[in-house]
Amino acid sequence: MKNFSNKWTRAAIPALLLHCSIGTVYCWSLFSKPIADTFTQAGLDASALGWAFSLAIFFLGMSAAFLGNFVEKDIHKASLIATICFAVGVVGTGLAVRLHSMPLILICYGVIMGFGLGLGYLSPVKTLMLWFKDNKGLATGLAVAGFGAAKMVFSPVIEGLTSSIGAEFTLYVLGAIWFAMMFVGHLLLKKPEGWSEPHTPFDVKEFFARFKIMLEPKFIGIWLVFYINITCGLALISHEKDIYMAVGLGGIAALLCTITGFFNAAGRLGYSAIGDKMKDRNTIYKVILLSEIVFTAVALVTGAITNEIAFICIALLIVVNLGYGGGFSNLPTLLSDVYGMGKISSIHGIALSAWAIAGLTGNQIADLIVAKTGNYQDILIFTLVMYAIAIAVNFLLIRPNKQTVETIEPATAETNSVNE
Repeated sequence: MKNFSNKWTRAAIPALLLHCSIGTVYCWSLFSKPIADTFTQAGLDASALGWAFSLAIFFLGMSAAFLGNFVEKDIHKASLIATICFAVGVVGTGLAVRLHSMPLILICYGVIMGFGLGLGYLSPVKTLMLWFKDNKGLATGLAVAGFGAAKMVFSPVIEGLTSSIGAEFTLYVLGAIWFAMMFVGHLLLKKPEGWSEPHTPFDVKEFFARFKIMLEPKFIGIWLVFYINITCGLALISHEKDIYMAVGLGGIAALLCTITGFFNAAGRLGYSAIGDKMKDRNTIYKVILLSEIVFTAVALVTGAITNEIAFICIALLIVVNLGYGGGFSNLPTLLSDVYGMGKISSIHGIALSAWAIAGLTGNQIADLIVAKTGNYQDILIFTLVMYAIAIAVNFLLIRPNKQTVETIEPATAETNSVNE
């Protein structure tokens, strides 16, 4: 009973506390308009505001890519730094709103908070796979489901607070709440007693040698599929509230964001659990991509025949959030199947650089499309083409793995035992 309890108190619960806090980055569309309004009322330009979200995702991915080895060696310190950076970034954004400082918003929400996002995202993943070694996909799906569920939980809270006390004080209040949640998660998070990481001195050559993995065809395929899935998702998710308002659904935007948050979390948990049952975990990516292609095509046809509301319901509620979430939850387990558990945090971090690049391109491409055409349905045409490219890459480059690649990890790490 004690060991069963430890799985939850030392891995699952802290992972949910950490991810359910940092996952609120996807609530940006609920913050952006109130913040923009404060700038407009002060006679200031708020056109650069969209870059706050882009920078947050960029620094999430890049901090994960370059600090994966640091997380590997000390998840406790990494989760504490993540907690501090994320809370400081949120509260600092509130201060920037008061000062009407766009550069400070970009630094606090984009850089500082983004740095906390990357460390906070990576910290619990390997720990979960160690505790739940027989159901790695389900375990990581549970954690990243918290990342997706954050939008479902906090969207109505953010909507209610911003309408009553304004964006600035909402950021102060939520910054304190999220700090408390993450700090408790940080205190609880712990790897199993039977697992120990090899502690070697920092070596610059060895550090950069890890990035050679980016030249491997299979890793390139995984990276590209992951990048495309995120880019297509962000193209719509980052503009979610704007789309609702454009078709007259602004009054129930918080409810719709809650529903999309549910599907995001459901995709993370459901697809990862299904992946555990498959001989080749990459098969789940084929399922995700084919579903996205089919439903995106249906959304385009339905939107053209009837109205834009049908397009929004199908695209946002089903395609984007289910597939987007499922892509995230299956990434670490697919990488562990290919490269083993020894350096999974480092390899996972490098793969998350795709998230960083997608953060700079996804919503910016959507901005450009809407600016040029004035039609949100044109975003779906773009995503349909991208999904088609992703499925081609998947079939051509990501072949079933014959055996774990031994050169990526030290042999001693894989032999460590985990007490269940």
